[in-house]
Amino acid sequence: MGDPKEVQRRRGRGGRERILAAATALFEAQGITATSMEQVAAAAPVSKRTLYQHFPTKDDLVVSYLRHLVESGRTIDAVLDRADLPPRDRLLALFALPAEAGTPIRGCPFIDAAAEFPDPHSPAHRYAAIQKRRMVTRLTELLTTLGVADPRTLGEQLALLADGAASRSMVLDDTGCCDHARAAARTLLDAAIPPDPNALASLYSPAGA
Repeated sequence: MGDPKEVQRRRGRGGRERILAAATALFEAQGITATSMEQVAAAAPVSKRTLYQHFPTKDDLVVSYLRHLVESGRTIDAVLDRADLPPRDRLLALFALPAEAGTPIRGCPFIDAAAEFPDPHSPAHRYAAIQKRRMVTRLTELLTTLGVADPRTLGEQLALLADGAASRSMVLDDTGCCDHARAAARTLLDAAIPPDPNALASLYSPAGA
């Protein structure tokens, strides 16, 4: 029989959550490949046996970490799913990176993960690619509701602007890059979204009509 304390520890709730929280903090502070499974176990804290029960390989942990970011809304495109904002506002809010005073600006975690795992067939790279394709799909859906003639092409253009702004902001540690990208996105949207016929009609209607 095993150590009763260890058995109780394995059965206790919160082990997986603690591991993901520790992995998130370490991956963001020092990178994914630079972080060992032993470091994650020590930071959780859980035994290595418990860690590997939840995540048999590091690939499993990395993909779960990325999925956790999606589920908790900690990605740059999470704003696209906000039902409390109109579609155009969601599109422009894509260019607002969260920044905390005294901490480095983080870019897109999927771009970061794909860069650390360059093999396109690796689990982390594949998952990052799936999320990047989903981002364009959501952009296309929102642009379709706005009546854009070619929503897929504009969706790809906005995705490139957003990814570029996130990466440049991270490299320069300056969210001002997002301001320039937002201005470019606004210009593209203004040119692509057809005018509201009701608004135009009100401009040319005789006063009091």
